[in-house]
Amino acid sequence: MEKIILLGGSPTAGKSYTARKIAESLKMPWISTDTVREQMREIVRREDYPSLFLHANADSKMASEFLNHNSAKEIVDHVNRESEDVWKGVSAIINTDYVWKNYIIEGVAVLPKFVNKLKTNKEVRAIFLIDENIDRVRQTIFTRGLWDDADKYPNEIKEKEVEWVMEFNEFIKREARKYGFPVVSVGNRKDYLARIKKLAS
Repeated sequence: MEKIILLGGSPTAGKSYTARKIAESLKMPWISTDTVREQMREIVRREDYPSLFLHANADSKMASEFLNHNSAKEIVDHVNRESEDVWKGVSAIINTDYVWKNYIIEGVAVLPKFVNKLKTNKEVRAIFLIDENIDRVRQTIFTRGLWDDADKYPNEIKEKEVEWVMEFNEFIKREARKYGFPVVSVGNRKDYLARIKKLAS
């Protein structure tokens, strides 16, 4: 049976790193929902997927204004609305006779409620990552940024991103518990990768 591993979770939790390491270990290809989103923006109509285009081509000033004028919860809600449109592309990949038979999809658009509603005859394993170490989250955001390169917007906006990530952690924990999916908290890299590999097998 075809096997698909879905890795969701908060920004900065290391979803891409984890997908790459697990893909290398299990000899499977992987794709990010960020890539799916960008491909969809090239081929779908804006009026059919409005949330997909709310921040398309947004510059650092626009991103800063959005982050500055919305609460962490509002930002999470907004990101999840965009993810709802992205998930349509993800589920289409899963339910298509795709060239890959076994693969990994990772990204913030992989949400517990979407996976719970997924109808497919393929074997699907969903795992969600969080990072509750606020100092590590802050260091990551101040080093690389989330919305854009860290040096392109002020520190107070980066602090809002930290708040947003911690809010997203709590959202993921609640939703994963609700639908019975495993949540892995990022700690020791070796330990958590071993746990994820076990859950994915």
